[in-house]
Amino acid sequence: TTDTATGPRTTPRPGTPTDTGARATSTTTNTSNATGAGSETGAYTSARAGTGAFVFTGPVAAATLRKIACDADIIPALLGTNGEILDLGRKTRLFTAAQRLALTARDQGCTFPNCTIPAPWCEAHHITYWSHGGPTTTTNGALLCTHHHHLIHKEQWTITTTHGTPTFIPPPHIDPTQKPQQNHYFKPPPPPHPRE
Repeated sequence: TTDTATGPRTTPRPGTPTDTGARATSTTTNTSNATGAGSETGAYTSARAGTGAFVFTGPVAAATLRKIACDADIIPALLGTNGEILDLGRKTRLFTAAQRLALTARDQGCTFPNCTIPAPWCEAHHITYWSHGGPTTTTNGALLCTHHHHLIHKEQWTITTTHGTPTFIPPPHIDPTQKPQQNHYFKPPPPPHPRE
């Protein structure tokens, strides 16, 4: 599988630090207009709705911006109709080391159904995207390996929690019935209730 092929290459060696230093910083802009409505556009304003743009490379897809936002410090910026900065917020660090430890203790590894990648190889993901108002809390977090982190952003899987366990709902183009799925590799399902 892709997990097996790429996982060991991205795994820290025993005894090496797991914090690789400063994260990327992203400035997310929201353009104000006469009606007071705004539209999130990513790193810089783009002419195409639903996209952003990087300074040197140009337009970038919204899914790519969402993935980058998961791994970056975010600085929100409100721009006026002529591109002038009306408000510039502070960067917000995402999951803290303590929160990652709590997620590791709870999830033990990638929470995507049938994945066996252990926690040290995983990334913390916001169940409700931070850009959509989701808080950076352990109840709104789940561990995902790099492959599945990219997959849920690209394919638009929905994640909910059931008794503190992440539950994945596939998009209709993958499963028309959208049957909820969980990963039972690290946490076996509870035994069935005995009938009385």
